[in-house]
Amino acid sequence: MVSSNSTSKANRLWLVATLVSVSSMIMFHFLGAGWGIAFLAAEVALISIVIAQACDPFADAAQYIGETLKVPGSVRGATLDAVASSMPELFCGIFFVVTALSSAGADEQAAILAGSEGYGATIATCAGSAVYNMILIPAFCAIVISCFRKDRPSIVVDDEVISRDGMWCVSCQILMVLFLFQDHMYWWMACVFLILYAVYVCQLYRDAQLWRRRMLAVREIFADKGTSCEIGAVTEQIRKSGLKVSYNFVARALADLKAGIDNADDEQDADSAGILFGYFDVPLTSLSSWMVIGASSVVAAFACYFLVGATREIAEELSIPTFFVAVIVAAAASSVPDTLLAIGAAMRGDDSGAVSNAFGSNIFDVCVCLSIPLLVNSYLTGWNPVSLLQDGKPIPGLVGLRTLLVVLTVITLAIMWHNRELTRKKAFILCGLYAVFICYAVLGSMGIGFGT
Repeated sequence: MVSSNSTSKANRLWLVATLVSVSSMIMFHFLGAGWGIAFLAAEVALISIVIAQACDPFADAAQYIGETLKVPGSVRGATLDAVASSMPELFCGIFFVVTALSSAGADEQAAILAGSEGYGATIATCAGSAVYNMILIPAFCAIVISCFRKDRPSIVVDDEVISRDGMWCVSCQILMVLFLFQDHMYWWMACVFLILYAVYVCQLYRDAQLWRRRMLAVREIFADKGTSCEIGAVTEQIRKSGLKVSYNFVARALADLKAGIDNADDEQDADSAGILFGYFDVPLTSLSSWMVIGASSVVAAFACYFLVGATREIAEELSIPTFFVAVIVAAAASSVPDTLLAIGAAMRGDDSGAVSNAFGSNIFDVCVCLSIPLLVNSYLTGWNPVSLLQDGKPIPGLVGLRTLLVVLTVITLAIMWHNRELTRKKAFILCGLYAVFICYAVLGSMGIGFGT
């Protein structure tokens, strides 16, 4: 079945990027060993495309399953959608640990040291992805919107996104930093993160139910009195009934009603999943959706396996610790799905959804993508703790990373909190913050800077 979107510009660009990456790999291969880094860069570009193409149908199928099971949109975003966009980080973390341990052989002490190196790369990937998601994704969204949405050229951020998702993100990162200040990480720390994530999902579910009650109350009043009544009066009447609503909430609900938009489920049904650059659609049913998720997971897993290999090879070619390559290369390549989902949400007018996607992915990265590899490492090493030391000192780059992560997150939240919007000017400031992070990685790989 040929997709109606097969001729879209985005799909053509993906196909062109794939052909360019493959052609570059072939060219650099025949040019010889001196072009090894260029070949690996082209390989990483191709892998990121494969990851994005695998996660796209996964997200469609996850949305279908969530709607079939009547899962509220916000809960689905924190669980199924987060898995769809953060699946690469999870697979990369597992493969970093497994490949490091497999290279250590049967010696127990060597396995423990290898596990430390592998989990260090996992930390770098997840933390680097967190910085990328927090800084660059909102920045890219603001830049794209400023160019293509002339009637509303900035990203408007709801207070709830910052006060709930933003604060949860900062809290999870602070807990992660506290754990990373220890000399070892233990399996029970993974359990703490997973429990924390479960609490977050429960809060999202509660908030979703409260949102539906508020929206129902607003609709009932406008249906009874008409859409010409004063917004302030409607807000006051709802507050007297015991529900706390803001003036902006009622105004947005009224605008949606006038535009004929039904927000009851806040999502359009997804009845198909696009594959192979959108040239083909797979009709979604209860069975096919799970098959799509399984196939997408396998493809993404293979891609992440090669991404881990490319990351380690780049580190060997440059003679620098894998940690510093993972914090930039693996983190950026695995964050492509998050970027596309957020930009797509912003282009549909869902500004808060675009920003909350970045927060939700970060919470999933910290609570799940760090926890599962930690449990895998602990199991494969006889439940020994994972050392965060090398030669009696913290893993190179770890001190700087744990400090920068919190500092950059707080600064980014402050920028978003100012006037509750992201303009093009603020987007460029965020890009500058990410440049600071890049400098940290580059200087750290050269043995320069704090924490190296």
